[in-house]
Amino acid sequence: MHNHACSNIGNITSQKGEVAAREDSPFAFWGPTPMEARKAAVAKKKGLHDKRTTLKEAVATHIKDGINLGIGGFVNTRVPVAIIHEIIRHGARDLTLSFQSNSICVELLAGAMILDPDHVSIKRIELAWYGYEVIGIAPLFRYLMANGMIELDDYTNYGMSARFKAGAMGIPFIPTRDHGGSDMELLNRGKMIECPFSKENAYLVPACHPDVGIVHVPMADKYGNCRIFGALCTCPEIAQAATACIVTTEQIIPNENIRNYPNLTEIPYPVVDSVIEQPFGSTPGACYGYYWFDMPHFQEFRSVCDEFRKTGNKDKLKAYYDQHIFGVDDFDGFLAQKPYKLLKELRLQDGMQPIIKD
Repeated sequence: MHNHACSNIGNITSQKGEVAAREDSPFAFWGPTPMEARKAAVAKKKGLHDKRTTLKEAVATHIKDGINLGIGGFVNTRVPVAIIHEIIRHGARDLTLSFQSNSICVELLAGAMILDPDHVSIKRIELAWYGYEVIGIAPLFRYLMANGMIELDDYTNYGMSARFKAGAMGIPFIPTRDHGGSDMELLNRGKMIECPFSKENAYLVPACHPDVGIVHVPMADKYGNCRIFGALCTCPEIAQAATACIVTTEQIIPNENIRNYPNLTEIPYPVVDSVIEQPFGSTPGACYGYYWFDMPHFQEFRSVCDEFRKTGNKDKLKAYYDQHIFGVDDFDGFLAQKPYKLLKELRLQDGMQPIIKD
């Protein structure tokens, strides 16, 4: 594989049979077109109203077959695991997954697809990176690609971030300095042009607008104003580029606290549709200021996935889902399976890094 300066390598299949409403565009976006996203943004209520709800209600409202799902976080950091669990219980087929870099969230959806493609399935992925970093590559990604089960649109880390930035800015594309002059030009749907000002080459990447963005943040108020500490992980751009956004948060804080430090708000309330207070909502991932990575759990799940990839035997994979996802009613049920000492240790390993709640 490669480091973060590069991207996953895969073959891109041609686009056929796109949604009829998007076929008229000269470029087939794998989600809402910039015009569709703009119309959705203008139509949203702009007043302050209470957006607190449950994960079941939020997923039932926003997650449908055939949508583009934008996944926040970065690899193992502040990934929206709680929402993914609920999506798997709810079911969603023919998904397009859009993300900068991710690990367990996408693998969880891939495993659900392998176990029951009539309940959860992935049609295609647009991404920069899909793997676990220090503990190894993603076995189910290898399996899906080796068996031609998904389409891939592959960018560098910067390129995919720029795509979400373009979506957040409301522009249909954005020029970048990378991709051009390398194999990356063969692996994604960007275009090389001559700059009309400098006459030099400029590589254009298309805006990415998910139908639904899912992010986990340290804290938010009931209206959807979100604070993020540590790396932002492209979450503000994903939230603003998406036509709808579901946010889980470690804790909901008063709006008065948000107003005390307005400069700490990284995701503004108008782009957020649902807010769910879910402590440990990223575990086994980490959330700055709250808890560290649960590496043994990552290793357990990855090992189960890799055994399936090598043997084709689904027994252990099915047992994992039966215990941790389908065997519980909600994410609190998943957390209840973890010993208190483990959760306490994950908090201590984070080092209680500085955050502002007031």
